Amino acid sequence: MPTALVTGATAGIGLEFARQLAGRGDDLVLVARDEARLAAVAAELRSSYGVGVEVLPADLTAADALARVEARLADRSAPVDLLVNNAGFGLKERFLDNPVDVEQAQQDVLVRAVLRLTHAALGGMVERGHGGVINVSSVAAFLPRGTYSAAKAWVNSFSAWAHQEYAAQGVTVMALCPGFVRTEFHQRLGIDRDASAPRLLWLEPDRLVRDALADFDRGRAMSIPSKRYKAIVTASRLVPRSALQRLQSLGRK
Repeated sequence: MPTALVTGATAGIGLEFARQLAGRGDDLVLVARDEARLAAVAAELRSSYGVGVEVLPADLTAADALARVEARLADRSAPVDLLVNNAGFGLKERFLDNPVDVEQAQQDVLVRAVLRLTHAALGGMVERGHGGVINVSSVAAFLPRGTYSAAKAWVNSFSAWAHQEYAAQGVTVMALCPGFVRTEFHQRLGIDRDASAPRLLWLEPDRLVRDALADFDRGRAMSIPSKRYKAIVTASRLVPRSALQRLQSLGRK
């Protein structure tokens, strides 16, 4: 059976990827910081879907923990067919209001981990002539919204390049760019979810992941969910960046 490794697999989009991939018959390697929660999710998936589930507790901000996940991805004796780089977190405060080490930790998860885990996975995939990587990015990548947006813009650029570079060798690399999704993300930031965006903009994680997997199966380099977010991304490309930055500044006042 194919094997998928999912980071940030105990909640939100990552958990939904784990469930839907298990529903397709994939064995799983689940990565997250909370070992007890990992064990509970693994037991649920084994019971519900009858698939094999490994757990790999790891804090991706720590170099030694990240190296363990890299080693698992590079293990030719137990190949991983799909890597879902989903782990990540946001910061509520503005750049100068955060300690630089906190900003660095965010970049370690959103950028360094994506780069290193993709590098570890691609070697075996290219050798075998098949495989794929889904990098969970964000619509924020198209908007000037601080270091989170900057990191996601890098994910988009990196994914687009890797898709073009390795598609001919049987490997699909896709960036998934959701907007507001009903997960724990905003709760962890201490933000009132209902007040942070109009109801129309909220997406359900099951539909998001289902559509993302369909786009991945079609070999697409980017998946943007729903017509409304496609329209937002199109508009962001047409509006001058200076105007977007002014709008963002007004929103903070």
